[in-house]
Amino acid sequence: MANTSTRTLRLLSLLQTHRFWPGTELAERLEVSPRTLRRDVDRLREIGYPVEARRGVDGGYQLAAGAALPPLVIDDDEAVALAVGLQTAAQGTVEGIAESSVRALAKVVRVMPARLRRRVEALGAMTVPAGWVGPAAANIDPTVLTEVAMSCRDTEQLRFSYTSADGRATERHVEPHRLVPLGRRWYLVAYDLTRHDWRSFRLDRLSAPQGTGARFRPRELPAADAAEFIRARLVQLPRRVEALVDSPAASVRERIGRWSTVEEVDAEHCRVRMNADNLDWTILALGSLEADFTVLQPPELVDRIHEWGARFSRAGGPNSPTSEGSS
Repeated sequence: MANTSTRTLRLLSLLQTHRFWPGTELAERLEVSPRTLRRDVDRLREIGYPVEARRGVDGGYQLAAGAALPPLVIDDDEAVALAVGLQTAAQGTVEGIAESSVRALAKVVRVMPARLRRRVEALGAMTVPAGWVGPAAANIDPTVLTEVAMSCRDTEQLRFSYTSADGRATERHVEPHRLVPLGRRWYLVAYDLTRHDWRSFRLDRLSAPQGTGARFRPRELPAADAAEFIRARLVQLPRRVEALVDSPAASVRERIGRWSTVEEVDAEHCRVRMNADNLDWTILALGSLEADFTVLQPPELVDRIHEWGARFSRAGGPNSPTSEGSS
């Protein structure tokens, strides 16, 4: 038997023909008992679908005549996932997909229940794209994403728990500004009211956001926009870089040994470690080895390499070997 959400969608599909369905026939189609069918019908009514019922031996169900298209049957998490997916596609570099994604997003939002529509629209309005977006974002609670977006939109002070990179947990009180997706991460740009300065927060480290009800007058951000602020912060942060290189340790030491620690794994592989303030320099160093390598840390380096790769592919033009060989 299909799960509840799938079964409810099948029931809705049958009812939207506007024909009268005997209860026994509907139950057989859905492979459920009459009692389960009644519960599914009640669920449709709760979310706005006007389902009429006829009692008795020849009883059954029918969608009310002339009923307008009711709200889309998706829950909060599904609505956020759908909106984020379409927004990501709209920012993509695949020719022709951006415009289609924008149109699809507009249509989907239009038929969402009002409560979900407000949350998704807030997310769209308060998000500033920062470039390449990875295929899978870090684990983020959709509720956190939309709660923070609505606080940004409503210029409402926000409190939340935050875990730093070293595992230290703190309570933060901020004036939220904008959300920025970059690589596989989402960031909040906000003015920290305790530290009296602008800060960025990774949303996968943020929990229990709660609006305080206190409104604020937006401050001037010390950057052209939130995306530029995030990029600048990521470049400034020193990082420990680690990569597995498909090349003998001696060869790698000869090329970049003065800037890194090279540890032999076996005769044909080595592990490279270095501390870098600028990830772009790290890409240049690893690229100069003329060997395949796998980034072990940090995740931001993988994101940056994808940005470089996309830029180089575009530079080659439509007739480049990469373009011709792709399907």
